[in-house]
Amino acid sequence: RDEVINDYSIKSERVHTVIQLLKAFAMFEKDIEYVVMDNKVKIVDEQTGRILEGRRYSDGLHQAIEAKEHVKVEAATQTFATITLQNYFRMYHKLAGMTGTAETEASEFWSIYKLDVVVIPTNRKVIRDDRQDLIYKTKREKYNAVIEEIVKLVEEGRPVLVGTTSVEISELLSRMLKLRGIKHNVLNAKQHALEAQVVAEAGRSGQVTIATNMAGRGTDIKLTPEVKEAGGLAIIGTERHESRRVDRQLRGRAGRQGDPGSSQFFVSLEDDLMRLFGSGRIASMMDRMGLKEGEVIQAGMMTKAIERAQKKVEENNFGIRKRLLEYDDVMNSQREVIYTRRRHALYGERIEIDLNNIMYDYADNFVEENRGIDLEDFRMELIREVAVEPRIDEATYKDAKPAELVEAIVTALKEAYARRAKAVADTVRPVMERIYEDRKDQLDSNIYFPLTDGHLGYNVPVNLQKCKDTDGAEIYKVFSKVVMFTTIDDAWREHLREMDDLRQSVQNATYEQKDPLLIYKFESFGLFSKMIVKVNRDVLAVLNKAYIPVRDQNAEAVQRQQQERAKVDVNKLQASRMQAAAHAGQEERQKPMPMHVEKKVGRNDPCPCGSGKKYKNCHGKGL
Repeated sequence: RDEVINDYSIKSERVHTVIQLLKAFAMFEKDIEYVVMDNKVKIVDEQTGRILEGRRYSDGLHQAIEAKEHVKVEAATQTFATITLQNYFRMYHKLAGMTGTAETEASEFWSIYKLDVVVIPTNRKVIRDDRQDLIYKTKREKYNAVIEEIVKLVEEGRPVLVGTTSVEISELLSRMLKLRGIKHNVLNAKQHALEAQVVAEAGRSGQVTIATNMAGRGTDIKLTPEVKEAGGLAIIGTERHESRRVDRQLRGRAGRQGDPGSSQFFVSLEDDLMRLFGSGRIASMMDRMGLKEGEVIQAGMMTKAIERAQKKVEENNFGIRKRLLEYDDVMNSQREVIYTRRRHALYGERIEIDLNNIMYDYADNFVEENRGIDLEDFRMELIREVAVEPRIDEATYKDAKPAELVEAIVTALKEAYARRAKAVADTVRPVMERIYEDRKDQLDSNIYFPLTDGHLGYNVPVNLQKCKDTDGAEIYKVFSKVVMFTTIDDAWREHLREMDDLRQSVQNATYEQKDPLLIYKFESFGLFSKMIVKVNRDVLAVLNKAYIPVRDQNAEAVQRQQQERAKVDVNKLQASRMQAAAHAGQEERQKPMPMHVEKKVGRNDPCPCGSGKKYKNCHGKGL
């Protein structure tokens, strides 16, 4: 049975690895979802085109992409804490913001944050010429038209800002402009550091700037008088973005403070937005018109159709964000409970109250779980879990109500805790009195005490002054704080992983025509309750078993004697060996020494002594 379980765990791990590798190879493209810089894979925010520094995909996906790109595969990361941006912003008592493009998302601001969107009129009238979209059949025709438009605008002496949706497209256009010999700047996730400088220069006559859709927001593009006369800054969008808001941000780079300018989007039926969300009507209309290679349509009806497609995507994305928030609201209530407990443990000001609550919660749960078992099992289970034995006899146990049993357990827990705290204070007292004397001038510093429950070791920092004032009681108080803090953190990390797995698995409920969210709420409550019970039990188990490891003097003396005896035995052994060697040496000296010859002499060869006789008849006689 164990072999089957082991085999299953290995295979399921391999399946997970293969799935992540397939995702990395098929769904994540270089220079679109991520870039490779300094031998590292860095994620790019698809909305803004900026690098998300320090962010990594979870569940081994980042490692799979690193393997795909042949860069160093870093260690897997584990999530310590999660929160959605919506719940993060909701933590503030007051919320407000300013943007020129919030109008399209007004319904989302109201439904999630209960915030109204108010449009403030511009300081000076906008005279920018926002033209109808130019629609082509293929991407190739579209990019050729973009290059021709840039060449024409540069000849007119106008600066051009070209907006792209990805790093890849910005580099493609850059290569096309190089072939035409047009000087230009590229601003994408790879040139992030130069952003402000490049954008500030984007208003010069004939200057071409290719930028991902973030387009250097936050830096005004200043125009020279001759540029204003030529018609101002020209904005060219190479593709409609999924969100109207981002397109408006790009358009809004021109026509600031009453400046002249123009904006024009180039669209093809092969663009992702048109392919996935633009209904087939647009393509069929273009076919009916009998469009030839390189021909273009520019009509208000088409532009409206594209905006309808964008609205569809925005609604879809809003639905996804809202669903994510509904799931995170479940986590949020758990987060508040855990973080409150963690904060209390961190500051340690109400440690006695928290410990008292933990003891009562544990006792309530223990009595509930072990209702009806006999006294011996009840005792053994308590000893096994938290190392305490309640003072209760058979007769009292039989007639006791649950509340009485809870009180008996809590009393035993409090006594055990007090005993441990006293034992630790008693252990360190003789040493501490000497330290107080030696460090009279440093009583505001900390001293570290090693405590262990037999398995885990803790280094507990305690303030010397407080230790002296409380006669050592402060040590166990700080230790309790450390134990609570570390136990909560370990359990919460594990819980986050379980919640991730749960969220994946509840999606299958749709096959049963059930709402996965309801099942998620129900199951997650069970997981959370289990985690709280485990935290309480683990905290009490460590606190009721902890001690300061001290060398036992008697044990040491016995050990020393054994070592000395062992040394004597070794000496005797060495002496007897030497005597044996000496005897062996004397015996060897009494034997005749062997004759050393250069080479082996044959029986019938002349004897090496020079007598002229054969070896067998001379020195080789009797051999």
